[in-house]
Amino acid sequence: MKQLLETIVKALVDQPDKVNIGETAGENVVILEVRVAQEDVGKVIGKEGRIANSIRTVVKASAAKQDKKVTVEIMANQPAPE
Repeated sequence: MKQLLETIVKALVDQPDKVNIGETAGENVVILEVRVAQEDVGKVIGKEGRIANSIRTVVKASAAKQDKKVTVEIMANQPAPE
């Protein structure tokens, strides 16, 4: 699931090297946190959240085959303090 999500998100953004996916796994629940550059957040979310919902649907379908539930959270990378 993590690799699938990473492949999809990297194809959408302008700065694929700044894509970072964190994974927190429980017994039957997996939380995937997608962090992208501030400028790329809109590209991952899309108009009215359509792209984000599509990404979630694909990842949930992959998780269902493994009898797991998954949550995908999209966040912006925080800039380094100056």
